[in-house]
Amino acid sequence: MDGREGKMVNFDPPTRAALSGLRTALRWDEMAEHNKTGTEGEQLACQWLEAHGFRILHRNWRHGRHEIDIVARQGSLLVVVEVKTRGSARWGDPELAVGPAKRRHLMQAAGELVQSMPDDLELRFDVLSITHTPSGPEFLHIPDAFYSTP
Repeated sequence: MDGREGKMVNFDPPTRAALSGLRTALRWDEMAEHNKTGTEGEQLACQWLEAHGFRILHRNWRHGRHEIDIVARQGSLLVVVEVKTRGSARWGDPELAVGPAKRRHLMQAAGELVQSMPDDLELRFDVLSITHTPSGPEFLHIPDAFYSTP
C-alpha cells in the first residue's frame, strides 16, 4: 500500500484547463460526426427526391440565421424539405425532431424564398426522415408535414 487509497486528488489549475480543453475537443468530434451524418442524409435525400420526380433547386438555402435543407419543385409545387437523419433508431424517429420552433423558422425562411422566386408556385412543407439500419437507409417521406399559417 502506498497510502493514497481513499484520498481525494485535487487538480492544479493547468490540469483543469487541459481537461476542459479535452472536453471541448470531444464535443467538436461529436459535432463533426453529427454534421457528417446530416450532410450524408441531405445527399441521400436529394437522390431519393430526384428518383421520385422532384427537381432540386437549392440545397442549404439560407435567409439570415434560418436554413432550408432542400428546395425542390414537383410540378407546380415549390417544396421546402426538412431532412432529419439518424445514424440508428436508437434515439427515436428523426421526424419527431421537427418541432414548433423549427417549423416557425422554416416558414419564415420560406416566406423570403417565395418572394425571390420568379414563378408563382404553391408552397408545401415536407419532412424526409432517414434512419440508417444494418440493411441500409430507411426513408419516410411526409408530404404536407405542416402548414404555413398567416
